[in-house]
Amino acid sequence: MVSNGDGNIKFKGVFKTYQLGEIKVEALRNADLEINTGEFVVILGPSGSGKTTLLNLVGGIDSVTGGELIIDGVDVAHMGKRALTEFRRTTIGFVFQFFNLIPTLTAKENVQFAVELISNHSEARALEVLEKVGLADRADHFPSQLSGGEQQRVAIARALSKNPPILLCDEPTGELDFGTGVKILELMKEINEKERRTIILVTHNTAIGDIADRVVHLRSGEISSVERVQNPISPSKLKW
Repeated sequence: MVSNGDGNIKFKGVFKTYQLGEIKVEALRNADLEINTGEFVVILGPSGSGKTTLLNLVGGIDSVTGGELIIDGVDVAHMGKRALTEFRRTTIGFVFQFFNLIPTLTAKENVQFAVELISNHSEARALEVLEKVGLADRADHFPSQLSGGEQQRVAIARALSKNPPILLCDEPTGELDFGTGVKILELMKEINEKERRTIILVTHNTAIGDIADRVVHLRSGEISSVERVQNPISPSKLKW
């Protein structure tokens, strides 16, 4: 299975406005940002700053109100519904804070469920990615039989199963203790470095920015700064 793109992302003057009754809320304003192929980018900001909005726009969950959002040379902002569905299916892998596993399916079946959208070899691929995240021996366990860290590993395996060039991670360590969270971040760094996947990780935890290539700071819907991390550290050296 080959990635369908190179994972390059460009925001050009992007706005996102939500209409709440008679009130318009500008969740993102005039965003200009380029994320290069294979970068590990951390998005930081307080609650309500626009972090999740930015992630949802890249993932095709929300559509932009204005501006251009170009991913792998295609303006996602003006895709039709069918093309956008195909884009999400082949280009984006999602990892969420709350794992979002189906409780009645085993680890293997949770991953297979995602693979079957694009491949006839779902069981083999599911076992392959579970092996990659160190859970081959837990393939037949249900989510309730797995620790929080193991459930998040299943969620990462599910995201990887489609071999997407882009991984979007929304507070992936938010429900985990420090030690388990570090292990999840180590896995993500390994995926980023060895497979050259573009990773965008949204968090409120400023310490996590130290492992990234760049850190994007959001405040009140605007990109307030973008800084390059001169010497990214190993997740094992993090403290929070």
